[in-house]
Amino acid sequence: MRPFELTFGEIVSGLDEGGLTSRELVLSVLERIASVEPVVRAFVWVRGREELLAEADAADERREQGRREGGASSPLLGVPVAVKDNISTAGLATTAGSRILDGYVPPYDATAVERLRAAGAILVGKTNLDEFAMGSSNENSAHGPTRNPWDVTRVPGGSSGGSAAAVAAGEVPLALGSDTGGSVRQPASFCGVVGAKPTYGRVSRYGLIAFASSLDQIGVFSRDVEGAAALLSAIAGEDPRDATTAAEPVPDMLTGGVGLSGVRVGVPEEYFAEGLDPEVESAVRESVEVLRDLGATVESVSVPHLNYGIPAYYLVADAEASSNLARYDGVKYGRRATGASDIERLYLESRSEGFGPEVKRRVMLGTYALSAGYYDDYYLKAQRVRTLIANDFEAAFGSFDALVSPTSPTTAFELGERLDDPIAMYLSDVYTVPVNLAGHAAVSVPCGRDAGGLPIGVQIMVAKFNEPLMFRVAREYGRVAGFPLPVATVA
Repeated sequence: MRPFELTFGEIVSGLDEGGLTSRELVLSVLERIASVEPVVRAFVWVRGREELLAEADAADERREQGRREGGASSPLLGVPVAVKDNISTAGLATTAGSRILDGYVPPYDATAVERLRAAGAILVGKTNLDEFAMGSSNENSAHGPTRNPWDVTRVPGGSSGGSAAAVAAGEVPLALGSDTGGSVRQPASFCGVVGAKPTYGRVSRYGLIAFASSLDQIGVFSRDVEGAAALLSAIAGEDPRDATTAAEPVPDMLTGGVGLSGVRVGVPEEYFAEGLDPEVESAVRESVEVLRDLGATVESVSVPHLNYGIPAYYLVADAEASSNLARYDGVKYGRRATGASDIERLYLESRSEGFGPEVKRRVMLGTYALSAGYYDDYYLKAQRVRTLIANDFEAAFGSFDALVSPTSPTTAFELGERLDDPIAMYLSDVYTVPVNLAGHAAVSVPCGRDAGGLPIGVQIMVAKFNEPLMFRVAREYGRVAGFPLPVATVA
């Protein structure tokens, strides 16, 4: 098996036992990127070969020194990682998939990137995304769309589609994304990988380019549960530079014995309503039976306000986006229109040229929802609905340890299929946005494929700061169900 085909668990075993070096791994990854990237287009930037190999050699020396001295190395030492292009990287361009940030190079690392570097991970490059993380297909990027490596005529999901596709195609074993309403879990489902969104406040947002500040969270991708747990462990924890991070200790993210005896699993029937693809429903219901066979107690539960999640989310998120994106005015950094006659024209022309259609749509919707005379009718009402949804989850987690549902109503759809139908596009996230509104943690793991071979994902949701149980359920399910999936053949 070639190094790029190894899962994270296999990579760490090889590095620890001396059967694999970081140099060999980085060389294999670079060869894979050169082979598939012209088709998949998961990356917007890839760092230079010699620079990456120098870091790999340094990691190999550190690991060898650790073996000689009898110390344990970080599991991420010498492991290649990709980072979504809305997460700041010092000295490496960060554009959020937008023309308005063309050429912007941050002078600092995001906290998550800073912690990755401290753990010895090797940052390979930046991955593509829907502009400012606004989208469910990765088709809204100024860099052009990424393609699903399982079927390159289809989308990888969004907005973190570049990271999901890179992991699925074997271009990197691990990647960071961001999840505002499902932007890690939905592309993980479409691309057949593990994608986890932590509890709001578990990971610092310092250095994450803001879309909707009360919803955004940096999340993780891997082909196996072990990789997702290790990556989240490395980046989690309180950060004085982000007042929304929680003063919660970072636990061992992968604990617990074999089986799920004593674990109470709820199945919200509202997630199996009209609009769910029959093949997706069948695969998820089979997953529920696997959990039952593993010893879990499985019962139905109600999340009664689920149907209001999409309208509440798009009001709250767009209102916050309208505020956050006001900083892009052509004055301080990023794109500046030339030839503007006055400051008003500078603002107007810079934003008109720099923002794409989806960002403009959401800014206009958000500005309208916040405007005088409409604030109470739209934004305030959406926040009240958000509270109702949060209360639904709190009630459910009072009786159950985890909730299980489909991640997305369908498998990956064709490129261009929903570009002219924003409502259909938004409904791709109908099963993921409620968790963001409530602030809980969730992970999507592969649970099968449809008749065309496209991956299907099952979503496992847990109460706030209960990520160890989330990963335990995912790991035990995968042990029986047979994921991780192999590296996609790029078809």
